[in-house]
Amino acid sequence: MVTDTVSSPQYDSSERRAMGKALRNQVPLTAHSAWHPAPDRRDPVDILEESNQGRVPDLVPIRYGRMLSNPFAFLRGSAALMAYDLAPTQVSGIRVQACGDCHLANFGLFATPERNLVFDLNDFDETLPAPWEWDIKRLAASFVVAGRAVGISDNSNKDAVLALAESYRSHLREYSEMRVLDVWYSRLDDKTLIATAPSVKAREFRERVTAKARASVTEYLFPKITDEIGGHRRIVDQPPLVYHMKEHTEIEQRLGKLLEDYHASLPAHLRKLFDHYHYEDFAFKVVGVGSVGTRCFIMLFLADKDDPLLLQVKEARQSVLEAYAGKSEYEHSGKRVVVGQRLMQSASDMFLGWLTGADGTQYYVRQLRDMKFSASLDALKADELSRYAAICGWVLARAHAKGGDAAMISGYLGKKDTFDEALSRFAKVYADQTEKDHARLAKAVKNGRIQAITGY
Repeated sequence: MVTDTVSSPQYDSSERRAMGKALRNQVPLTAHSAWHPAPDRRDPVDILEESNQGRVPDLVPIRYGRMLSNPFAFLRGSAALMAYDLAPTQVSGIRVQACGDCHLANFGLFATPERNLVFDLNDFDETLPAPWEWDIKRLAASFVVAGRAVGISDNSNKDAVLALAESYRSHLREYSEMRVLDVWYSRLDDKTLIATAPSVKAREFRERVTAKARASVTEYLFPKITDEIGGHRRIVDQPPLVYHMKEHTEIEQRLGKLLEDYHASLPAHLRKLFDHYHYEDFAFKVVGVGSVGTRCFIMLFLADKDDPLLLQVKEARQSVLEAYAGKSEYEHSGKRVVVGQRLMQSASDMFLGWLTGADGTQYYVRQLRDMKFSASLDALKADELSRYAAICGWVLARAHAKGGDAAMISGYLGKKDTFDEALSRFAKVYADQTEKDHARLAKAVKNGRIQAITGY
């Protein structure tokens, strides 16, 4: 059970820091190192199977195939399992707007509405008000699991977790001392990333990454995934990952109502923007690792023959955190995702919205790709992993400062590295468990309990 510590704006930041510090008497910082599987811990494959309820059955084997590739892919696809494991751990009681699926691959570069590049969190399917500890513990474990997957030593993986924790802790303190509006205005843009590079080599690498992100825009993607057929632009089929459904014509006949639903979810001034575009085509798309099997569509709109808008319409399910942190205040899961994303990001996609399908399935909507770019984990070396961890810690601190009480969390964490060390111990132990759970998945596939399709 998660209990809440009440934070009130009637207390100034120094008083709230003192309130946070006092919480150490109830939950010492060292307590965060503790994790071990409960004697009655459920079979992880059972939990994964439960999370498949409502997914497209034919795609579930692709989900398992992707999770099989290595323990990090398994971690990415098992947010429900880690939520189950974190629920009984001790927490300070301070809640934030949590990501819910906070791992290192869910950070990256994307464009703001002003066409600036920022580095930020970019996946919010599981977002919900919840303990801040759950986000940073999942993120820390992901650095150890991913580091091991590419051959980085545990000593170096520990350095990365320590860099993550120190960055999170120090930036939270900075945000706790800032004016509220300044926290909301703050962002980590590409210029800051390049300017803070620790070496010429690192700076050149960040310059290349930002250049690639700027190339990853709708105008660049449009001719690659569409073609002109019968005088109309159509999305190109790439089965089994992108394809037109058998019910395509039938669904198109209902699109007017669905688009009206989405249109109504947009702010009034952005409805005017969307009105410049007309619908052209849609196709089913398989996305991610944990999301495989959920319903996701690409929608193509045009304002002119060479003026496209590509939207992704993705199924929004109940957050994996709701079983442990309480139900969302929003009945529509798409709205939950959109509100959470706007709360946590420094700047969000203008086209964020939500709609309900004819069968009652709830969706959220965003641009398919707009200068989006994530780091290639396979190429990261030990020192780069630590630098990347520090940047992710900075971004998570800003997100939690926006959607929570930075002063209370900062007061609780303090200025010493006690929490950092505790987090590094937790991350190693949970990485060990993740590798065991990955092996159990592989065994379940081998003995025929479940089916997996690899290569996609």
